[in-house]
Amino acid sequence: MNTTTPHTPGIDTERVTALAGEVLDWRFKAVPAHAWGSTVAEFLATKPTLDDLGTPLLTLDASALEHNLHTMAAWCAAADVDLAPHGKTTMAPALWQRQLAAGARAITLANLAQVRVARAFGIQRIHLANSLLDPAGLHWITAELDRDPLFSFTCWADSVLTVDLVRQALTDRPASARPLDVCVELGASGGRTGARTLQKALATAQAIHAAPGMRLVGVSGYEGALAHDASPASLTAVENYLRKMAELHDRLRDEGLLDAADATADTVITAGGSAYFDTAVRELAPVRKSGTRILLRSGAYIVHDDGFYRTISPLARGAGPVPLRSAMHGWAQVISQPERALALLDGGKRDFPFDEGLPEPQLVRGPSRLRDHGRVTALNDQHTFLRDADVRVGDIVRLGLSHPCTAFDKWNLIPVVNDADAAQPHLVDMVRTFF
Repeated sequence: MNTTTPHTPGIDTERVTALAGEVLDWRFKAVPAHAWGSTVAEFLATKPTLDDLGTPLLTLDASALEHNLHTMAAWCAAADVDLAPHGKTTMAPALWQRQLAAGARAITLANLAQVRVARAFGIQRIHLANSLLDPAGLHWITAELDRDPLFSFTCWADSVLTVDLVRQALTDRPASARPLDVCVELGASGGRTGARTLQKALATAQAIHAAPGMRLVGVSGYEGALAHDASPASLTAVENYLRKMAELHDRLRDEGLLDAADATADTVITAGGSAYFDTAVRELAPVRKSGTRILLRSGAYIVHDDGFYRTISPLARGAGPVPLRSAMHGWAQVISQPERALALLDGGKRDFPFDEGLPEPQLVRGPSRLRDHGRVTALNDQHTFLRDADVRVGDIVRLGLSHPCTAFDKWNLIPVVNDADAAQPHLVDMVRTFF
C-alpha cells in the first residue's frame, strides 16, 4: 500500500513514485537476501511479514504515520499558521510528499546537500534554516531560481559579515535577476546561531535590505536550543526569546525594512521546532496584525517517538485534543545470555538512536508476547545490553526509540508495517532515505 498522493503540488510525484522501481540488493540492510533482484514494488507484492526480515531492524507504523500527519495538519489549520516541516528528520521524499499533501507550505532543510536532494525530487518551496556562504552553492541556488520560476528559496543571515560574504558571491548577478530571499536570524546567549542582540540583528537586517541581489523577507530563530524540557524555567526562557523575535519583527516593520516582501515573497516570522510550537504560535501571534505569516518548522511530529518527544511534545502536554503516536520501532534478537540477568541483542548504535535516551524494551515476539521486558542499560556499536528481562536466546524484542532525527540516518530503506502491535505485522510500504 503506497499512501502517497498521485499529484501533490510542490514535488515531482513521478520521481517519488519511481522509487518503487528501485532494485533491491545488498545495499539495503533491511532487505532479506531472497528479495535481491526484485524491485521494491515486486517485493511488496509478495505480501512479506515481519518474520521475512532479519534483525536488527527499524520499522515504521503506517497507521501512526497517518495519525500524526492529520493531527499536526489539523492543529496548524486551527491555529492559522503555516508549516514547513524540517525535512532533515527523515530525508525521505515519499514522506515529504505526504507532508505537502497534508497541507505543508514548504520543506525546511539544514544544509546544501539536503537542498540538492530536495531539488532532485522537484521540491518547489525550500526554507534553509541556516546561512549559505559557499559561493559555488550560492551560484547553484541562483541558477535554480533562474531556471525554475516556480522555485522559492529562503535562507538565513545572522551578521553583517554573513551578508557581505553572500553579496560578494553574488556580485556578477544581473540586477534584473530574481533576488535571494533572506530572513534575519535572532539568537540568544547559550543558543545556537543567530545575532545575540536586537541591535546586531537590526544591523544585519539593514545590510540585507541594502544588499543588491538580496531581499529581506522576515525574521527567523530556533527556540529549541534554549531548553530541553517543559519545566517552568525552560518555558519562560523560550517565551522570552520568542517575544524578542516579535520585537525584532516590529522594529523592522516600523523602519520599513520589510517592505521588500511583495506578492512573490510573503513576510514571515519562523520558529517552532517539535518541542515548543504551541508557545511559538502564542508568543508570535501579535505579528499577524501586520500581515506577517507565522511559519512553523516542526519536523519530528510525523514520526514522533517513545522517548524525548513523547514527554515534551505540546500535544502530549495538553495543547491539542489528541497526542501524537510513535511511528518507529526497533527490532533486535537475543543472541547471548552470558549472565543470569543479562541478555545481548544484535542491534546497537549503528542501528538505533541513543543520543536522547536509550531504547525502551516494549514486548517480546513469541508465544508469550508480554513477558517482563526488562531495561536497556547500554548500547555498543552492534549490541544492546538488556537486563532483568524474561527472554531467551532467539527471542525478538521490540524496542521503543527516542529521537527520529538520529534514527533515519542509519537506514537507507525502512519497511513500513501495517500495525506494529499486530501478532504478525505485514509490510505495506518501504521508505527510501537519502542521507
